[in-house]
Amino acid sequence: MIMKTPTIPYFRFKPVYFMIGIAMLLFSCKGGADKAAEDDANVKTITPVTVTGINDSSMVDYIDLNATSAFLQKSYVKANAIGYIQKANAQLGHFVNTGEILFTIKTKEAQSIGNSINILDTTFKFSGENKIRANQHGYITQLNHQAGDYVQDGDQLAVISDRSSFVFLMQLPYELRAYVTNGQDVQLTLPDGSKMTGRATSSMPTVDTVSQTQSIVLKVNSDKPIPENLVAKARIVKSAKSNTVSLPKAAILSNETQTEFWVMKLVNPTTAVKVLVKKGIEAGDRVEIVSPKFSAQDKIVVTGNYGLADTAKIKIVQ
Repeated sequence: MIMKTPTIPYFRFKPVYFMIGIAMLLFSCKGGADKAAEDDANVKTITPVTVTGINDSSMVDYIDLNATSAFLQKSYVKANAIGYIQKANAQLGHFVNTGEILFTIKTKEAQSIGNSINILDTTFKFSGENKIRANQHGYITQLNHQAGDYVQDGDQLAVISDRSSFVFLMQLPYELRAYVTNGQDVQLTLPDGSKMTGRATSSMPTVDTVSQTQSIVLKVNSDKPIPENLVAKARIVKSAKSNTVSLPKAAILSNETQTEFWVMKLVNPTTAVKVLVKKGIEAGDRVEIVSPKFSAQDKIVVTGNYGLADTAKIKIVQ
């Protein structure tokens, strides 16, 4: 008796092949996607940057403060008799010398009597005029009367600002008092750009209640006249160093609290690593690097460094 082998219907195996085919297709697609994503990641991690070298130069740390011109001493010209001002040689802003006649006052008695006394006695030579002279040299900064005015004895006629008392008063915050000593030279820059040197001679015994600043007297020697209340910039040197290592401010990175600072240093043309640094003097757009010690051959990332991770891939651009 011949036994026949049972046949398995073809349709029972078809779903299995279909599932295997789907799985292989998905696997191949996933592999291609992973490779594409990896390639994109490699491209994105290369950051274009510019680099700079180490600069070895002198640096000065300074602060700029306001200094206002002023006359410390003023002379008050007053009438010495009751009468009328016959002549007034004083002009506002005019410079006068010691002993120069500023006003001529004719007493009210002489004004009322006129020349009657001289007619009665020609040898008497009574004029009734008093001459008021400047008792110091300086500029007339205030003029209270003019010719024809009637004044009382002791009335103020004018104010002379003593030229020899001309100074600049620098407003120095009291916490910076240690940086200014008597006899120290201070550079002054006027609004027109001209510069001059002032010497600290004394300090006022009071401070401003609101700003807590103390006025420092700066004596200057200038041939050209400088008006009162002119505001100049006074530069105070806090510290100075020569032949110190510095980098541009843009090359220095920090955390949010600015308690940690670092730079991105190149270890090869395509890789930059994070190096912690300690800052020193800041002057203009330069920052002193106290530590670590960099060499002249070291290259530091100056632009494109923000957000770079340690051991970042970079591309140097011009």
